[in-house]
Amino acid sequence: MDRGKVTNSDFWRIRGTRGYMAPDWVSNLPITSKVDVYSFGIVMLEIVTGISPTASVHSMESGRDVKHSQLVPWVRNKMKEAGRTGSRIEEMVDPALKGDCALKKMEILIEVALKCVEEDRNARPTMSQVVEMLLRHENDG
Repeated sequence: MDRGKVTNSDFWRIRGTRGYMAPDWVSNLPITSKVDVYSFGIVMLEIVTGISPTASVHSMESGRDVKHSQLVPWVRNKMKEAGRTGSRIEEMVDPALKGDCALKKMEILIEVALKCVEEDRNARPTMSQVVEMLLRHENDG
């Protein structure tokens, strides 16, 4: 919807659940289907990690003090570390799964989810592209 042309006040107020809403809302950008892609990415990260997007993640940083972070930055950091030091996927997967999952598939889900939650909406894939990415890896690992 074009915010400038909507006359019903119910449509121009921000609506949604904290932690799942795309930054587009706060930046006062036109709302497109990319806000749904962002929310989908957050839900995927929450399913894989078992961590709410509004919760603070506590992690040890190289034996130093506990670091507090939000879900998306924590996952991004873990993926960067994985590139330097080897896989960190098992550290990100929900402990409730007790290791009973295909780590390669979890890694793919995390990679796709991170593309969905890009700050720049133009860098986010469309939902069709998300489906294609997931189907491309359907039979992996």
